[in-house]
Amino acid sequence: MAFLDIEHLEKAFGILRVVKDFNLGIQKGEFVSLLGPSGCGKTTVLRMVAGFETPNSGAIRIDGKDVVNQRPNQRNIGMVFQAYALFPNLTVAQNVGFGLKIKGVGRADQDIRVAEMLRLIGLPDLGNRYPFQLSGGQQQRVALARALAVKPSVLLLDEPLSALDAKIRVSLRTEIREIQQKLGITTIFVTHDQEEALSISDRIVVMNGGIAEQVGAPFEIYNRPNTKFVANFVGTLNTFDAAVLDPAAGRVSLAGTEITLPQPLVSLTGDRIALALRPEALHLGRFEGREVVLPGVITDVHFLGSVIRVRADVAGASVALDTFNRADTPPPPVGAAAEVSFSAADLIVLGG
Repeated sequence: MAFLDIEHLEKAFGILRVVKDFNLGIQKGEFVSLLGPSGCGKTTVLRMVAGFETPNSGAIRIDGKDVVNQRPNQRNIGMVFQAYALFPNLTVAQNVGFGLKIKGVGRADQDIRVAEMLRLIGLPDLGNRYPFQLSGGQQQRVALARALAVKPSVLLLDEPLSALDAKIRVSLRTEIREIQQKLGITTIFVTHDQEEALSISDRIVVMNGGIAEQVGAPFEIYNRPNTKFVANFVGTLNTFDAAVLDPAAGRVSLAGTEITLPQPLVSLTGDRIALALRPEALHLGRFEGREVVLPGVITDVHFLGSVIRVRADVAGASVALDTFNRADTPPPPVGAAAEVSFSAADLIVLGG
């Protein structure tokens, strides 16, 4: 049995169903991200787990106990909000210890726990400062320490990094993951940023229209998307139109080139299907192990430092591919003819 078990969760606001038959089991100590665009229902799921929203139906069990009818303060959950929500009139130490004070923890034990939390977030000497004297990243660390101080069973993070600049986001998400692993706390992280979810999650739940489109490890979500939505939402995607020649054998025709896919198709002979490739699966020129070679024309080149993003017209589609920067090899000029190669095993058949 999962430590945090969500079954058949439903939530509607008026006639608008924002969460539809949502099911998810999270193991103790697991870090799971809810990933999706605005309005997909991910924050509503988080708020129902926290107790800030009441589901229309379904069950939420923590360590085997149904908590749907419990108030937020009865669920032993720590939550970190997007907007920090620190008390401006309290010092950093008082903010971190606020939950302990509410729980009636003695002053001496409060002080020990607060000091422990400030060391954990790397701010051991800032306990006497006020929130306005901290940077945004420091304030979010304090919010995290406050949530963890009460030793919650589950940690909920509602887009905690979205208000920070890009460099701070990268460093802080790494710190959050390290702290989560050190404490072994079961965590749900809500984000619309695919890079965040891919980089720190044990599993990702990709949500769309109130449902979980796919649940899986980052590697699986990125490389083997189950639906068109997941394929397009997670990462950059190149799509091709192909004709089915032999569905049982997985044979298709892409711009006149016959390709055998690694799996049979459910389509019928003569059907058109959509195939996709990630930019890193495409290569300029011929390479060993890249048995499919298609002619193309370079249409755009973007120098990104260690990587060069090239765009080309190939097989009736405009595709992006990545190549490593080499000081002795300049990128191809726009308008140049080129060959693009890839392995049929890297092709993704796009479903619904």
